Amino acid sequence: MDLRKLKTLIDLVSESNISELEITETEGKVRIVKGGPAAPVQYVQTVATPAAAAPAIAGAPAPAAAAAPAAPAVTGHAVKSPMVGTFYRSSSPGAPAFVEIGSQVKEGDTLCIIEAMKILNEIEADKAGTITQILGENGQAVEYGQPLFIIE
Repeated sequence: MDLRKLKTLIDLVSESNISELEITETEGKVRIVKGGPAAPVQYVQTVATPAAAAPAIAGAPAPAAAAAPAAPAVTGHAVKSPMVGTFYRSSSPGAPAFVEIGSQVKEGDTLCIIEAMKILNEIEADKAGTITQILGENGQAVEYGQPLFIIE
């Protein structure tokens, strides 16, 4: 998809009352999600692989492996991913993790980094407390709204 078309779609979502737009074409898939009033529009582009495209073209159901796993039982405050990207627990491969289970955090402390489109976004605690669970796996993809940490 060319950049002019993508920019037009982003502007369309920004100026309209819709909160999400997803378009699938032969060269890939684009999903544009509008956040709250102060949040910028996010977009994610993925390239369709022949294996992923085959069930959709043939009309067959999606493979069972593609189904989302059941969310673990959560008690406490869940810090959720504000975007789609790659989850990292530390600032570099050799550096210690920002937080561990049992770490005391204050509101605004950095918990992790999510890389999206080659931009490293620090994710901060939105509540003070103790980290009781770390739900994200280092180096793995995360979805918008996916719980990453539990703070009690």
